[in-house]
Amino acid sequence: MTNTNDNNAYRLGTLALHAGQADDSPTHCSAVPIYATAAYHFASPEDAANLYALKQPGNIYSRLTNPTNEVLEKRLAALDGGVGAVALASGQAAIIAAVMTLAQAGQNIITSASLYGGTYMLFSRTLKTLGVEARFYNADRPEEIAALADANTRCVYVESMGNPRGDVPDFRKTADAAHAIGVPLIVDNTVTTPWLLRSIEHGADIVVYSTTKYIGGHGVHVGGAVVDGGAFDWSKEPGRWPRFTEPDKAYNGLTFVEAFGRAAFVSHARTHWLYDTGACMSPFAAFLFLLGLETLHVRMPRHCENSLALAKFLQSHEAVEWVNYAGLAGHSHHELAKKYLPNGAGGIVGFGIKGGRDAGVRFIKSVKLASHMANIGDARTLVIHPASTTHQQMTDAQQRAAGVSPEFIRLCVGIEDLSDLQADLDQALRASQR
Repeated sequence: MTNTNDNNAYRLGTLALHAGQADDSPTHCSAVPIYATAAYHFASPEDAANLYALKQPGNIYSRLTNPTNEVLEKRLAALDGGVGAVALASGQAAIIAAVMTLAQAGQNIITSASLYGGTYMLFSRTLKTLGVEARFYNADRPEEIAALADANTRCVYVESMGNPRGDVPDFRKTADAAHAIGVPLIVDNTVTTPWLLRSIEHGADIVVYSTTKYIGGHGVHVGGAVVDGGAFDWSKEPGRWPRFTEPDKAYNGLTFVEAFGRAAFVSHARTHWLYDTGACMSPFAAFLFLLGLETLHVRMPRHCENSLALAKFLQSHEAVEWVNYAGLAGHSHHELAKKYLPNGAGGIVGFGIKGGRDAGVRFIKSVKLASHMANIGDARTLVIHPASTTHQQMTDAQQRAAGVSPEFIRLCVGIEDLSDLQADLDQALRASQR
C-alpha cells in the first residue's frame, strides 16, 4: 500500500483511511494487524538500554506503546494537524492525562462551565482531591479567563460544542485569552471530530477525544486520545514548565523539549502519565477505532443532515416548547457555528418537551427506533433525559449552567433513514402528551 506519512499531500477523507499505516512486512496484510502482545523482544542489551532511556524509538511494553495503537495515534494526529498523539483507555483517561501533564497539586486550571456531566464532576471533585483547583468561566465570555488566572494557572479547557448545552465557543478569542495568560488551550473535540472542526487551526494547543463516540462511531468500545498541536512554546517561560524544560531524573537527565522538540508535551504524557497509571488502550480497541475512522468522513455529513432536518421538524411540532441546535438560524450560536463549523453543526439536538419531566419520561418510554442510552456518537439514534441521568449529580444551578433543565431531552441523531426517525419521534411525542 502507499505510505501516507506525507500528510500534507492528502485531504481528510484520504487520511481517515490511510494515515499512519505503512506496509506490514513480512505479511503485507492490507488491514492494520491487531498486535496482541504485552512485551517485545530486544535486539541486544544495548538496544534495551537505549529504548528505556528514550534514546531511540521502539517498543518495550504495551503499556507504553503498541504497533496497532501507533497507527491510530498517527492517524488522529494527521487528521487534526498535530505532531503526535497518545491513545488511552477512555475519554476520561485522556482528559485527566492532558490536564495532569500540565498541572500538579497547588496549581489550577480554568475551564468552561458548559461541560459533559462526567467532565464537570472530574474537574470539580476528583481534581480537588489531587490538589488541583478548577475555576469555571462562561464559555460565551472568554474575557472572564484573565480575571480567574494567576501564576499557578496551567491551562484553559473548553469543549468544541458544549454537551449537552450545544453552545459553540469563539475558539480564536478563547485561544487568544489563554495565550495572553501564558498557558495552552485544551479543546475536547469529541462532539465535532476533526471532520467538522480542526481546532488546532483556530488556536488550540492540545486536543482530547473520547474515541468511544464519533471516532469509533458504532458504540463497540471505550477509548480516548490526546493530540499535541506542537505549537505551544514551553521554553518561553521555562520556570513555569519544568516537566518539559528541566532534566528529568526518571530518564537520566533527559530534557523533553531538547529530546522531542515540538512533541515534548505528548512525549511526556506518554512516558509519565500513561506509563505510570497504566491507562493504556487495548490493541483490539485501537483496531475498532481505526475501522470507525475509515468512515468518519461519510458518517459525519449524514449525522449533520439528519440533525438539521429533525431540529426543523421538532421546531414545528405541537408537543415541543423549544429546540436547541446551533445549525438553526436564530440560534444564539448560529453565527459561530457558521464560522467554525461550516460543514455542519454536529449530531446532537436538544429540545424541551411540553409537560416537563413527566412528559419526558413518557416520551422516552414510547420511542421505538431511537435507543435510550447514555452514549453519544453512535451510528444509531440515541435519546436520554440528562437531568435525571448524565447530570444527576449536579445541583440545579450547575445543571442550568450546563444547559440542562427538567424538560430537556437530548437526542443524538444517527444515520438511519430520516423519514423513519421523524415517524418515531412524532409518535413518541404524541404519546408523551396523553
